[in-house]
Amino acid sequence: MKQVFNFIILLSLLSCHKPDPEGYRTYTIREGRHRSTVAYNTSFDTVFNWSVIFDSSAIYTTQDPANQYAINKLIGWSDCNSNHMDYSIRFGWRWLNNNLEIHWFRHQHGEFSFDKISNVSLCNPHEYYLLISQHIYKLCVDGECVSIDRTCPYQYGHYQLYPYFGGQEKAPHTIKIKIK
Repeated sequence: MKQVFNFIILLSLLSCHKPDPEGYRTYTIREGRHRSTVAYNTSFDTVFNWSVIFDSSAIYTTQDPANQYAINKLIGWSDCNSNHMDYSIRFGWRWLNNNLEIHWFRHQHGEFSFDKISNVSLCNPHEYYLLISQHIYKLCVDGECVSIDRTCPYQYGHYQLYPYFGGQEKAPHTIKIKIK
C-alpha cells in the first residue's frame, strides 16, 4: 500500500505545472502523444471558470483528412461520480477552415456528442465557464452560452479532465495551451 501511495505522490509531483507570472499554467501535448498531463484533481464544486490561451501551435493538419473534424479535449470534468468515458462534460476544440472552434463535448451513458459554441482567436485569453446543475450543463465561452441536458443521477463528485489531442490520431506536433 505504501508503494502505491508513493507512486501517486511521484505522479502528482511530475505532473505539476508551475504558473507563469499571470497565473497561467502551460499544458503541453508532445508530438506523437495524446495527453498533456497525468494530474489528478477532484472536486464537488458545480461552477468552474477558466481563462485559456491557445497559441499558433493549435494550428494542425491530421494525416487522415476525416480526423480534422474530430474534437480534441480542452478541459472539463467527469460527472456522476463515474468514469469520464461514461459521464463527463468538457470543452473541446479543433482547427478547421482556418478557425479555432470551441465545442462542448459530453459523454452520457458511454456515448459522446458535441456541438460548436464559438470560434476563438489565437494568442488572446478567452473566458470559459461551466455550470453543472441537476438537469443541465451550462457552458459559456466569452459570454456565449449553451445548455446541454444532464441525465445522470443527481450526484456530484468529479475528477478534472485536462487537454488531450485526438482520439484516432496523436498530436502531429507539440501543442501548448495556457490555462488559468
